[in-house]
Amino acid sequence: MRTFIAIDLSPEIKDNLVTLVNRLKPLGRNVKWVTKENYHLTLKFLGEISESEVAEVKNTLAEIASRHHSFNLLLKGAGSFPPGSSRMRIVWAGIAGEDELLSLEKEIETGLEKKGFPKEDRPFSPHLTIGRVKMPEKQEKLASELIKNNQLELGSMVVRELTFFQSILHPQGPEYRVISRHLLS
Repeated sequence: MRTFIAIDLSPEIKDNLVTLVNRLKPLGRNVKWVTKENYHLTLKFLGEISESEVAEVKNTLAEIASRHHSFNLLLKGAGSFPPGSSRMRIVWAGIAGEDELLSLEKEIETGLEKKGFPKEDRPFSPHLTIGRVKMPEKQEKLASELIKNNQLELGSMVVRELTFFQSILHPQGPEYRVISRHLLS
């Protein structure tokens, strides 16, 4: 089963992201925009794991969640990877005030590494993917609009839980199903 750990977003933030995406859509070419129901903040992508590993992840997340308090999350700004390039691959919304988030992600990474899950190669860069460019090409209009929105506030929320998702791939796009939710203390 293909899985990942994330923070599910509030309806208000999802609505704000839809508004942003609707402004960006006419400016981008060959971009597959993420649908509203699939907006989330990925903390750890696990990929294909077995049923026994699912149980291990659930137990680890329950332990970690019990040690972390709820915290505020502010979505602010928009940009792309690679940064500053008009030949972008990913269009994203940014995260501000991320100390608690970084602490939580680090503990998830460390806790799962102790259980045999591979550690992420790259450092954690908190962002919400809102679009993926299928074939990178110059996108000056889209890049210019992202620069204009680099300080745009997209809403804030209190993070109260971690969500463990299954990702089911379909030709029309992925479907995410909740495996378990873990309340922060």
